[in-house]
Amino acid sequence: MKIKIAPSILASDFSKLGETVKLLERSGADLVHCDVMDGNFVPPITFGAQAVKAIRPHTALPLDCHLMVLHPETHIEDFAKAGADNLTVHVETCDIPALFKMIASYGVKKSAVINPETAVEKAFPAVEAGADMILLMSVHPGWGGQKFIPETLKKIETLRNFCITHGAGELDLEVDGGVTEENVHDVIAAGANVIVAGSAVFRSADMAATIARLRG
Repeated sequence: MKIKIAPSILASDFSKLGETVKLLERSGADLVHCDVMDGNFVPPITFGAQAVKAIRPHTALPLDCHLMVLHPETHIEDFAKAGADNLTVHVETCDIPALFKMIASYGVKKSAVINPETAVEKAFPAVEAGADMILLMSVHPGWGGQKFIPETLKKIETLRNFCITHGAGELDLEVDGGVTEENVHDVIAAGANVIVAGSAVFRSADMAATIARLRG
């Protein structure tokens, strides 16, 4: 499977988002990961659909929007119209099959995400409902710079095996949180193929080289 790198603009300079996504595209990123936080599902507030709309004209890269929000159904239309290419919703917040139908009605890819404390089996219905991607949080959502939770590796393996045995062996499995050049090989070996990286990319002196190395 192709390894895809999705730098998270949460770790970037918010005053230069347009320039940032252009630089990510030149540096070889595959997706732009947008961490949307509402101050309810997680304490911080980041940005909403207006920010996605603002950066949309500056890059052809897919905008991978992770909705860390308490009522995702109230935001789907806004993000779809703003130019999101993929909307990821938490299994902890909604009825996944119902939300998937809503997201698909706007012509946007649909994904589900589980938090570290959520059993990996909770993601199985999303696979069966036709997810375009499953995201496994490898840190607690809300803040950047946390260390990778090692137990995530077993979750990745379990989910990849479930996908294989249920006819979805090529499904994108995304991992977000604490992934670095030092542990990315383990993450990929476990079965993930979409790597979210924030600090590892934006604190790098050579973003293109870092993105290349993160591909393993």
